[in-house]
Amino acid sequence: MNGRIARIRRYPIKSLGGEDMASASLQAARRLPGDRIWGLLTEAGERHAGEGPEPQRWLPKSCFVRGVASAALQAVSGGWGEGAPEGPIRLSHPDQPDLTFDPETEGQRLIEWVSPLWPAEKPAPTRLVKGPTGWTDVNQPWLSILSLSSLRDLETRLAQPLGVERWRGNLWVDGWEPYAERDLIGRILTIGEIELRVTEAIGRCDATSADTNTGRLDSDMPAALTGQFGNHQFGIYAEVVSGGEIALNDEIRA
Repeated sequence: MNGRIARIRRYPIKSLGGEDMASASLQAARRLPGDRIWGLLTEAGERHAGEGPEPQRWLPKSCFVRGVASAALQAVSGGWGEGAPEGPIRLSHPDQPDLTFDPETEGQRLIEWVSPLWPAEKPAPTRLVKGPTGWTDVNQPWLSILSLSSLRDLETRLAQPLGVERWRGNLWVDGWEPYAERDLIGRILTIGEIELRVTEAIGRCDATSADTNTGRLDSDMPAALTGQFGNHQFGIYAEVVSGGEIALNDEIRA
């Protein structure tokens, strides 16, 4: 089963923005470079962050601002632009002026920018932190892989455009049969000499119920997935077994 890499995406700040890449360097047992290396802690998350300027261990998603608690965050876009994951980040939102800031020194500017998009009744954002690992939803160095064929089929089933942004995937593959990725758990994917081991399916939360153009709810996506398939899974996780360079249009074999 062969396909090609159609999109490569990273998310510099957990739940805030995202951008396309033309290529990436994968390393064994590591996440996609630059993916979710920053996270915006909340007052509730501070209780788990420990002492010191940066957390010393992976923290669960409940410690951070995230789209499941505020649909408006799903409409944030942007990142570093092409190049290394360092320097100023630029973010955009339909209801906010663009923001360009240095995550190393100007986290407070991000907090002020996000505050109007964050519910007042939720624990407030406190500080932007970088951790020892990426702030992905799972405490494993995995990539997320999704299928454009599956997305097109789901859009047809639900009779609405969904787009790739709401799923916050790292690699999008074109050319697989719809939902063929569900049968790949435990299998090895190859991209040239690179090997990825598929680990498990991705369960979806209410963050995927928001239109990423507007930041407003347009569905109940977990319920819609369950109605179609008997579960709320969409996409798969994979671990890099042997690394190397990947680029758009590279062939991916299953």
